[in-house]
Amino acid sequence: MNIDIAIKIIIPIIGAVVTYILVPWIKEKTTKEQRDNLTFWIEVAVLAVEKYYKGQSQKGDLKKEYVIDFIVNQGFNISEDQLSILIDAVVEEVINKPKELFDQG
Repeated sequence: MNIDIAIKIIIPIIGAVVTYILVPWIKEKTTKEQRDNLTFWIEVAVLAVEKYYKGQSQKGDLKKEYVIDFIVNQGFNISEDQLSILIDAVVEEVINKPKELFDQG
């Protein structure tokens, strides 16, 4: 009898812990890892396309299309609008900001 009561109490407690603590933690960790992975590959693609088209102006749309195609081919499930915003953010952070720092100095 005591084991039956203990099981009836312990199983719901374990279920609650899994539901309210473990599952959100796993979702949060996966999302962060996916976001970090996506950002990494966008940075790689942006730097590669910038190097390829170095010294050539007016190629922004072509460069962005290359990065979008590259990320889509990597299998990331993200809308083109979201991807475009992320690419713009990476370009600003990785390409434009260093230029601004050098121009000011």
